[in-house]
Amino acid sequence: MRKKCRRKHWNLLDPIAHAIAGAAITDQQSLNKLRMLELSAIEAMSKGQGTVNDWQSLVDMLNICEMMALQGIGPEALNACNIAQKALSDSAKRYEAIKQMGLTGQGIQAIREVYSYHDLQRTSISRSEYERIIDKTRNHLKSKSEIVMVL
Repeated sequence: MRKKCRRKHWNLLDPIAHAIAGAAITDQQSLNKLRMLELSAIEAMSKGQGTVNDWQSLVDMLNICEMMALQGIGPEALNACNIAQKALSDSAKRYEAIKQMGLTGQGIQAIREVYSYHDLQRTSISRSEYERIIDKTRNHLKSKSEIVMVL
């Protein structure tokens, strides 16, 4: 029996449309979905009714915002990121002790500032650049880097 070459057949895609989609700013529908997730998490945490998923959404937002700031996209967000990181860390410790997820007043303010910075950051860069930074953040999480928050 002779060996055969089994060729892979790739679906054809329009390279121009693909390039335009990558260069465009993230579409409004996707942004609105992200915004609603983040705002509902902030609201739940500010009322002391947050869940672990709400907390994780805020940690993800914080990590991406911090990575963008370190890459030079809105570096003024780093101060708010540091305060929010401490507040979310304290919130996790409080949850382990009393099984209630919430933030302090200073923490709520810092998270709202991080949200504002992050929203400006992601609307000012292309979609491909935003996805590249998300991948970079994910890689830092996998390698347990000190830059991103892993709890």
